[in-house]
Amino acid sequence: MRSVLVANRGEIAIRAFRAATELGIRTVAVYAREDRDALHRIKADEAYEIGEEGRPVRAYLDADALIQTALDAEVDAIYPGYGFLSESADFARKTAAAGLTFVGPPAEVLDLTGSKIRARDAAKAAGLPVLAASALMTDVSEAKAFADAIGFPVFVKAAAGGGGRGMRRVDDPNELVNAVETAMREAEGAFGDPSVFLEQAMTRPRHIEVQVLADANGDVVHLFERDCSLQRRHQKVLEIAPAPNLDAGVREQLCAQAVVFARAVSYRNV
Repeated sequence: MRSVLVANRGEIAIRAFRAATELGIRTVAVYAREDRDALHRIKADEAYEIGEEGRPVRAYLDADALIQTALDAEVDAIYPGYGFLSESADFARKTAAAGLTFVGPPAEVLDLTGSKIRARDAAKAAGLPVLAASALMTDVSEAKAFADAIGFPVFVKAAAGGGGRGMRRVDDPNELVNAVETAMREAEGAFGDPSVFLEQAMTRPRHIEVQVLADANGDVVHLFERDCSLQRRHQKVLEIAPAPNLDAGVREQLCAQAVVFARAVSYRNV
């Protein structure tokens, strides 16, 4: 790899440019009109304006425009950073189809992990412990039977997407139907897919994530964990690494299981 376009902005892009420069890789930035004075624009070897004035977010979400800019700049690869299009299987697929390297998971892996149901099934097949959950449902009439089988409290979760959208905790059986209908509407609006499922709700849980690195040769390592338990409306507010007061045995088990799952789905991000 001799050159890379970073399809992101701000500190995310700056850190990527720094790493690439240290490796002798030519860097290309993109910026919306509103970001013309942003620092990431001048930290790259070259910078190109994208999108139309007044729609800055849309500029960084325009896969076709980003890929065309990359082709015009004659780069070898596109790095999406995180957020924006980083988890878009369509973007990864289009990047590869254009003859460019997508610095991130392959489209098929993003397709799998982008579906909570498929990801959960893959984890279960890999021998990892998972919470009790229902099958996918698109009809609210199925909810009561599933909830009775799992037991309250339950979470209603959108099958697609993330970021806490289409997610409702239900403690009272009388609130189940309304929660499912609300989650379906929110999921349809946010992700274009109203499908939801029910999952066993844990009381006073900790949200621990493990960072993994996986290359194209099947080598997978973990970089330990971070605690993301401080949340507002199911959105992370603060991440702490390493996770405080985490039992050493639990830490070792979590990290090992993250590596097992990454291998099982042929994950790659390096």
